[in-house]
Amino acid sequence: MAAAFDYKKEYKDLYLPKVKPSVIDVPEMVFIMVAGKGNPNTSEAYKNALEILYGLSYAIKMSKMSGTQPKDYFEYVVPPLEGLWWGEDGCFDGVNIIDKDRLRWISMIRQPEFVSDEVFDMAKFTLAKKKPELNLSLAGLVTFNEGLCAQIMHIGSYDNEPATIGVLEKFIAESEYNNHISESRKHHEIYLSDPRKTAPEKLKTVIRHPIVKR
Repeated sequence: MAAAFDYKKEYKDLYLPKVKPSVIDVPEMVFIMVAGKGNPNTSEAYKNALEILYGLSYAIKMSKMSGTQPKDYFEYVVPPLEGLWWGEDGCFDGVNIIDKDRLRWISMIRQPEFVSDEVFDMAKFTLAKKKPELNLSLAGLVTFNEGLCAQIMHIGSYDNEPATIGVLEKFIAESEYNNHISESRKHHEIYLSDPRKTAPEKLKTVIRHPIVKR
């Protein structure tokens, strides 16, 4: 029996960068996204967003068990959680966070290529029957084209990210690129470790910043 397709292993350039910064042109991908605001450590909105994202992602993955297997379905590992982050009134400049309660975010999980609007709607229908308390109208199926970015692997606590981001920003400043964090392009994190099962000093997080050529 063939092993399940694992995006992290098949696309190491996207998910397993080195601790030394590098440049990558990120291809277009499809995500389920939920937007919100607040401290991810305490916000009920963030907790609900993750429940929605994982609920829908696993409803799609397990659709094969309910007779609603989508066309071109294949066995796969659900890709990791990702997040786009910015802040109200400059509370987060891409490096330092002044007030986590004023953070804005889009949490998201990549979806396999066979996931269409019809497949997404069926997943919402399935999850709504199991968890009617979830507001699934918050979730959208979005084609995301991130484009040219610089990225780095951060190993350690989320609170220690500024030092790694500083290394990334220094790399950008000394290269032929400019940082391009803006209204439409955000600080991006990809969470490769489960914080419930991993010691803080061993957490692995991809940090990605949008760039443009000078």
